[in-house]
Amino acid sequence: MRPSCFVAVLIGLLSGAGLRAQNPVDAFIDALSRVRKLTETALAPDGSRVVWVQSVDDKQGFASRSTAIFVKPLREARGEPRRVTARADTTGGAERGLAWSPDSQRLAFLSDAEKKDQLQLYVTDANGGAPRQLTHLKGSLADPAWSPDGKLLAFLFIEDAQRVPGAVEAVKRDTGLVEQKIDHQRIAIVDPSTGKVRQVSPADLYVHEYDWSPDGQAFAATAAPGPGDDNWYIAQLYRISRESGQTTSIFKTPMQMAVPRWSPDGKSVAFIGGLMSDEGANGGDIYQVPAAGGEARNLTPGIKSSPSWIAWRDAGHLLFTDNVRGESGINVLTLAGGSIERLWIGAESITTGSDRLSLTRDGMSAALIRHSFSNPPEVWAGPIGAWKQVSNVNAKARPAWGDAKSLHWKSDGMDVQGWLLYPRDYDAARRYPLIVSVHGGPAASDTPHWPGVRDWASTMSARGYFVLMPNPRGSFGMGATFTQANVKDFGYGDFRDIMAGVDEVLKTLPVDANRMGLTGWSYGGYMTMFGVTQTTRFRAAVAGAGIANWQSYYGENQIDQWMIPYFGASVYDDPAVYARSSPITFIKNVKTPTLVVVGERDGECPAPQSYEFWHALKTLGVETQFVIYPNEGHAFRDPRNIRDVSKRAITWFDDHLK
Repeated sequence: MRPSCFVAVLIGLLSGAGLRAQNPVDAFIDALSRVRKLTETALAPDGSRVVWVQSVDDKQGFASRSTAIFVKPLREARGEPRRVTARADTTGGAERGLAWSPDSQRLAFLSDAEKKDQLQLYVTDANGGAPRQLTHLKGSLADPAWSPDGKLLAFLFIEDAQRVPGAVEAVKRDTGLVEQKIDHQRIAIVDPSTGKVRQVSPADLYVHEYDWSPDGQAFAATAAPGPGDDNWYIAQLYRISRESGQTTSIFKTPMQMAVPRWSPDGKSVAFIGGLMSDEGANGGDIYQVPAAGGEARNLTPGIKSSPSWIAWRDAGHLLFTDNVRGESGINVLTLAGGSIERLWIGAESITTGSDRLSLTRDGMSAALIRHSFSNPPEVWAGPIGAWKQVSNVNAKARPAWGDAKSLHWKSDGMDVQGWLLYPRDYDAARRYPLIVSVHGGPAASDTPHWPGVRDWASTMSARGYFVLMPNPRGSFGMGATFTQANVKDFGYGDFRDIMAGVDEVLKTLPVDANRMGLTGWSYGGYMTMFGVTQTTRFRAAVAGAGIANWQSYYGENQIDQWMIPYFGASVYDDPAVYARSSPITFIKNVKTPTLVVVGERDGECPAPQSYEFWHALKTLGVETQFVIYPNEGHAFRDPRNIRDVSKRAITWFDDHLK
């Protein structure tokens, strides 16, 4: 398609009028940037109202990092949503962290209205009125939750936080004498009637997630001594007294744990446990442990999907969401007998933000954000599986990429699934180039989603490429055994799965085998680096935040606890298993032109790893470029850098494959 036609299609189909005349890649990125991000939603416990957080447009009409809160009564489906804000004007800022009171009459939220980049806790009446500021703290506040009786608000608090918490955020620069100052995230409580704040959990424990006990006297929490980014991988399940702060370990396990949920009868705590490579990317089995401590019982042994979120419907039933062969599902687990009823499944992504569903008090209705390859994100609410659309913030957005198909193939006797984006305006009589895009993790998966600016797959599809997004062994979606199948085998079985998917595409579709590219970020960046050492079938590659040398990586990254479950030992105890999977071990095999990109302050996949790989390619005479983006962590935040890395990747593939 000629550039002028390409721009015309984007103007008409993706973003409406207003694209400035420019090259096609800029036009496409501009169009993606105009889609508003929906980052949270919450349904009132009585089902009367739904509230959500959405991005605010900047002066150019692009969705910015600023956020705003809107609420809408569900009985007034045709009415306009009302903005809820602590701000005196409509200037940009951050407002998020939604929490309804148990009686559905008050909404708590976080806002930086008082001081930019410093969130504080506010509460407002559900029927309107000016929000009231509850806290005046310095540090990081997150995840507010009301006590069961509605008299107190808990939240997570890092006093005098040195940086934005989270492993994907930019780490601080180390200069001079290097010492580790550890931030600890604690459970804090505020009394809305007085504004009095008290930190509850111990000062030497980093709390990752928590849940109120049904009587409001204690918390169940996943926690470990700091640092939080690293020690999440060895977190235990604790019971923490609300009054005394006394902390008791309920359950310790070599698994990773997520989403602790106290049962309505107070007798047990449920959680998701399994092999997880990133905090917040949940998958595993559902376990139940006595609230007083003891052995945990696996409630979903042998399940052929990956549960990702849980909530109690009543003392005998658990609602859970799961990843099912690349799709999203919602289910009810009956504890007596262990039967599972599937309520809904769809080829889309669902979330409320940190959770998957926001439920009414009876657990029968939910609010969520839904999006897919064909539908942009919007808020939906209602009975589970029979939701109605509530928001209408992205009504003008249309896909400017090709159709998506779920593919299934065999590899080493195992079933493997992935998603294939067709080229836009696909013509079976033509032959097309192919990009293989490998997800991060490895404990993660590609699911149908509306792409953002970071997502190169949609742009490549719009520019006439097939794009294969495989979910090889190690991914979620096929059960715990499949997720664990790449332990001590990085780059071998998982890469065979990817290449078997490539061969399946070549067998069935008009792909030019001489015009194939490989890319990915994080674990996908590693698979790109490793892949080009194993085959010359790819004619171009883009490695984002990759890992070149597992041995040196062990001493450079800031989350090395994640490696022990995957490699079986530290690098100091078994260096050979790390060398076996390192791209640098096979670096002299590389012939593929490779673009290497990374954030300067990436603590998960540090820049020296990318430097090591680029330096080797340059020394060996392989065509390469290397870009380090200033002040960026593992997840880029500066829109200019996000745009630049996308343009560089697209241009690299166009130059080498077209």
